[in-house]
This record gives sequence, structure tokens and C-alpha cells, in this order.
Amino acid sequence: MRLFAEKGYSSTSVADILQAAGANAGSLYYLFPGKQDVLIAVLETYLAGIQPMLLEPAWRGVKDPIDRVFALLDAYRSALIKSHNTYGCPIGSLALELHEPDPPVRKLLAANFDAWVNAIEECFNEAGHRLPRSVDRRALATFALTTMEGGVMLSRTHRDIDSFDTSVNAFRDYVTSLLTSQRRTTRRNSSAKRALSK
Repeated sequence: MRLFAEKGYSSTSVADILQAAGANAGSLYYLFPGKQDVLIAVLETYLAGIQPMLLEPAWRGVKDPIDRVFALLDAYRSALIKSHNTYGCPIGSLALELHEPDPPVRKLLAANFDAWVNAIEECFNEAGHRLPRSVDRRALATFALTTMEGGVMLSRTHRDIDSFDTSVNAFRDYVTSLLTSQRRTTRRNSSAKRALSK
């Protein structure tokens, strides 16, 4: 996981893996017939670890579902700052690097993205009536993912946090506008009900 995140899949050799693992070739090939099998295991580990490795640390102590969305985005911001804007989302980086991945790899990349989107969609679902009924929660969660991935990519390219912040702030403004719109609608409906009851 570390090598693929730091060097990329193509630039990581089997020799690199053996050296980092302190293992011999026989042990590696006994468990993984080829390098792609190592990649599949890495992607399966990320998928299994999305809750304990990513969501739980980001959401610790954050109760509000909308705040959880931005707490997760802030976790990526912290990783960028800590790495001097060299951090890349490991799944996004692999998806960009592997131009035409084999079906098993593509399936796991998609599953990782889907698990991320599912978690954010659940946050927007938990927000319930605070968002307009017409808002597609799945599409909004996908928007959050593309905001994060695009912001990370731009920050890595420009080596500054401003690109990430600009992306997330635009997304935050959009979500805030949805919440504000729904509050106004709720107030209008409440006023209309009170007027009818008089």
C-alpha cells in the first residue's frame, strides 16, 4: 500500500516490494502469482478499511451528518498539508495511472469509489428534511467525491493548498445554498399552515 501510494503501481517493482517487506521471492510468489495480484490485495484492503482507516478517524466526535461530509474532506486537506501537497488519494491515483485496467482491478477501483460515495450519500440521507426533497443525494455525494479528487489533483500539481480549498469552498457554498433554500421553504410552509389554522 505504501509503495503504490508513494511511487505508483508501474514504478513499483517486485524487487521494491520484496525489499520493503523483507521477504524473498519464493514467499511473495507463493501468495501472489504476479504483481497485479498484489494490487488486487491492496485494493481489497483499502475497501475493507474504508470505515476503520478513513471514516472513523475523520468522523470521531462529529455528530452532524453534514459536518461529517466536510470533516472527511478536511482529513484529505490535513494529509495534503502534512505531505507538503504531495499526497494523492491512493484510489484516485491508481485509477488515473492505470489507463485500461484489467476487469478485476477496474471492478475493485469502482467498488472503492462506490464505498466512499455510499458513506457520503448516507450522511446526506441522514440530513433528511434539511435538504430539499428534490436533491439527488447520490449525485450530491458523487459531487463531493469529484470535488475531493479534483482538489487533491490540483493541489499536488500547484504544490499549494489553495487549489483544494477553492474546490471544497465552492462545494460547501453549494451545500449551504441547498440548506438555506430548504430552511426558507420550511418557514414558508409553516407560515402557510398557521395562516390556514386561524
